[in-house]
Amino acid sequence: MGIGALTVMNAVLPLAIAYVGKRIVDAVVAHDAHATWQWVLAELGLVATLAGATQALSLVRRIVGARLGLDINVAILEKATTLELRHFEDPEFYDRLTKARREASSRPLSVITRAFQMLQSVISLFGYAALLLRFSGWAVAALLLAAIPATVAEMRFSTHAFRLRNWRSPESRKLMYLEYVLSNDEHAKEVKLFGLGSHLLTRYRDIGELFYREDTDLSKRAAKWAYVLSLLATLTFYGCYASMALSAVRGTLTLGDLTLGMVAFRQGQQAFQSLLSAFGGMVEDNLYMSNLFAYLAPLSPVPVPVPVPASALPPARAGIHFDNVGFRYPGREEWALRHVNVIIPERQSLALVGQNGAGKTTFIKLLTRLYEPTEGRILLDGKDLRDWDEADLRRRIGVVFQDFAQYQFTARENVGLGSIDDLEDIDQVGRAVSKGGAEAVVAGLKQGLETPLGRWFADGVELSGGQWQKIALARAFMREGADILVLDEPTAALDAEAEHAVFERFRELTRDKTSILISHRFPTVRMADRILVIEHGKVVEEGTHDALLAQNGRYAHLFSLQAQGYL
Repeated sequence: MGIGALTVMNAVLPLAIAYVGKRIVDAVVAHDAHATWQWVLAELGLVATLAGATQALSLVRRIVGARLGLDINVAILEKATTLELRHFEDPEFYDRLTKARREASSRPLSVITRAFQMLQSVISLFGYAALLLRFSGWAVAALLLAAIPATVAEMRFSTHAFRLRNWRSPESRKLMYLEYVLSNDEHAKEVKLFGLGSHLLTRYRDIGELFYREDTDLSKRAAKWAYVLSLLATLTFYGCYASMALSAVRGTLTLGDLTLGMVAFRQGQQAFQSLLSAFGGMVEDNLYMSNLFAYLAPLSPVPVPVPVPASALPPARAGIHFDNVGFRYPGREEWALRHVNVIIPERQSLALVGQNGAGKTTFIKLLTRLYEPTEGRILLDGKDLRDWDEADLRRRIGVVFQDFAQYQFTARENVGLGSIDDLEDIDQVGRAVSKGGAEAVVAGLKQGLETPLGRWFADGVELSGGQWQKIALARAFMREGADILVLDEPTAALDAEAEHAVFERFRELTRDKTSILISHRFPTVRMADRILVIEHGKVVEEGTHDALLAQNGRYAHLFSLQAQGYL
């Protein structure tokens, strides 16, 4: 309501000022000093009111813009929290997210602003047209027609600009990524050590220069047409100006009427051009808003898994059962896992062994329902994972991935985020720190658990890779109610002795829980009750450490290769 009222005021007041200007000129010509003072004071009041209304409208727009920008960004991030892992790993969808975020803070406000700008221009246009009709109907027609070509050209170039920026969105993400690599501490060591700066900067410059050439070419063409077509509007104005001036010379128009006519024609022409420009801008804004709407639109349903015959294995009533499970990543033809039939009884410890890319982490992603099987099913305590409430399921599972997150928060928050409901429970955080072996790390921090970690913010303390991993392990132990714990190579940055100590503690702390670990170090793997060997997405061997060595198969070969390194 505030924007609407102020918009009407900003449209009407210039009309009043133009009319008062005519009365001032007429009073001056008539040598009426008293009337001249009255009209000058009236114009002063109108101009002061217009200045106040203009500032108020600008203030309201800024406030509404800040509110709208925040709400739209919250909506985008809220949607992001509902996305599945497959969406973040889908380049096409990630482009959609990038485009939505890029325009979120400006385009919604621009749509509202342009709508009210159109309202203001319409009111002004009708007002000035009414004033001009006193002099000439053809002048009103010229006013309307002269601004159309330039506006049509502007709309056309706006559409070209939108298509250009949408088309190169993947390259824009490459540009942002190169900028990130060149300017953050995570990559600084390798960039310096390997001399990558010049190479990466060249790639950044090449993409940037391509964008510059495309934008410059489009801007030059738009400027050329804008200049040529603006001349049409200028010639129309001066044609009308000359006609009215000659009428004043002949005495058919007063000097005040001439002044009013010129102001009305120029301002009316600008109001009509502003109206068309606002319309063209709204068309452009709506093109960009289509990216936001496409992102916020309901997602397509996940394809229903292909039914396959159940395996001969009986479903476990207590424990985990992979029943003829197969999985392909979206958009891929090859199978990441296929024909996996595994039962993990309750309270058993299981180790997964295999080369990188064999499917071990995919196994964990399926178990934690970050993905759903392409075929087959996974049962937990005899119930299909798809039938579990996601929140209930994930409360039962604690996981530390190899690429665990390093949050630029305090040490307490880094640990406590493992169980968000218990973030403020200092005792539980302390127990998790102890179980994760991070007591020495926390003890070495000046502010203890309240020490900010990382270098992004003031007073932050950077940890070593091994220290970060202990904090991540502590985060997994925050879920005291979890009865399934998974370690997916989270100790890769620890030395063999430290890793062995972590898994010794892990084994002690998970005696009454189901535990799954992935490690390339066989002294750690042999601690598990049972070992699965995965090759090319299939389970090729299964058994205890001693039984697998006796088979003299793939596991025995990998074990002997690693053992030779210690001779």
